[in-house]
Amino acid sequence: MPKLSIRDLDLRGKRVFVRVDFNVPTKNGVIGDDTRIRAAVPTIELARGQGATVVLASHLGRPKGAVAPQYSLAPVATRLAEILGRPVTFVPDCIGDVARQAVAAAQASPGSVLLLENLRFHAGEEKNDPVFAVALASLADAYVDDAFGAAHRAHASVEGITRHLPRAAAGLLMERELTWLGRALESPDRPFVAILGGAKVSDKLEVIENLLPRIDRLIIGGAMAYTFLKARGVPVGGSLVEDDKLDAARAIEADAARRGVRIELPVDHVVTAKLEAGSPHEALAVGDPAIGARIGVDIGPATVAKYRATIEDAKTVIWNGPMGVFEIPEFAAGTTAVARVVAAVNGTTIVGGGDSIAAIRKAGVAEQISHISTGGGASLEFLGGRVLPGVAALSDR
Repeated sequence: MPKLSIRDLDLRGKRVFVRVDFNVPTKNGVIGDDTRIRAAVPTIELARGQGATVVLASHLGRPKGAVAPQYSLAPVATRLAEILGRPVTFVPDCIGDVARQAVAAAQASPGSVLLLENLRFHAGEEKNDPVFAVALASLADAYVDDAFGAAHRAHASVEGITRHLPRAAAGLLMERELTWLGRALESPDRPFVAILGGAKVSDKLEVIENLLPRIDRLIIGGAMAYTFLKARGVPVGGSLVEDDKLDAARAIEADAARRGVRIELPVDHVVTAKLEAGSPHEALAVGDPAIGARIGVDIGPATVAKYRATIEDAKTVIWNGPMGVFEIPEFAAGTTAVARVVAAVNGTTIVGGGDSIAAIRKAGVAEQISHISTGGGASLEFLGGRVLPGVAALSDR
């Protein structure tokens, strides 16, 4: 059933608590990437335009339930004000008298924006403590969740707070995530190709199992490919393998064969002795015993060509996870090549996961992607068929 949207709410003169995902990289008070801040702007402006008092709340990092200055959201408030071109009141706590007084003062100026201090400075946030949830709810008349990236966490600001306010609506970013991911899972145009990379099969096992009944082709890259290759009896040298997932890999291949889903694995790869920049490396055919004790760190040119042929006629593509050790430039070529192939697809393309998103930005093709998911772990769990607490807590329309 479709979820209630912020578009369905009358926010005139109301205090609206907007859970955002401002968990951005910061160092010494400097924000490294403000993508997540910018992603929340449409929802903020919609609420402001109705004359609401906009109370923003987010977590940042892992302060473990205690005040940690390095995780303060104060620099985020400054950056948000620059993006909005208007003042943003930073509130040095997220509950208590300080927060209540700041919100009450802001109500005198409809359209005001406030950012509360890091929710995780209180242990009650991650424990979904009902007392903490009530304290958050007391700051508002309405609740909007625009933090899809936190939707897989049953935390007080995501799930508990919704029990104490009349209705819970999706923000524009949350709405967009649910629309794109839901459409891909429930009514994809075909051929439907899933591309999964990253280090571990265990991180993607549920996703693969949930996708197999829906997709036509599955491309596997990254270190997780070596668990599948070893399960086939292919020599993989010192490459990362999850030996306890070999049977799971075989079961996935058998299930794919029964369903007529084509699984593509690397046919060549870049190998090296050390995971460091400048380490000597070469491309070898997969299974070539010359790999010795070396490790695979990227897909090779023949695999890029094979994957291109598998992707280029697709009408729906989901991509999550790099094809190699993308953070080291010498081992990023395969991931960058796949980014360009996905961008050229004449159909729906959805990209999630930090390295995959970084790859499409580095390749300069982000504008050609239908939807870039901010979810990370949340998008993986959604694609894995799990009910996300933050989504389940939203009111049905």
